[in-house]
Amino acid sequence: MKELVEVIAKALVEDADQVQVTERTEGKTTVIELKVADADMGKVIGKQGRIAKAIRSVVKAAAAKDDRKVVVDILQ
Repeated sequence: MKELVEVIAKALVEDADQVQVTERTEGKTTVIELKVADADMGKVIGKQGRIAKAIRSVVKAAAAKDDRKVVVDILQ
């Protein structure tokens, strides 16, 4: 899942070197944290959070195949 979020984020932003994705497990839930440059934050979130919601939907669908729960957090 970490790689999936990283590929999507790098495709969206201009400064791909600033994309940082970390993954940690809390019980049965996997938390993926995404950090991007401040200038690219709007591109990852999108108008009214549509891009962020789409990223979460794609990751959730991919996680459902493995019967796992994955949460994507976008950090500043």
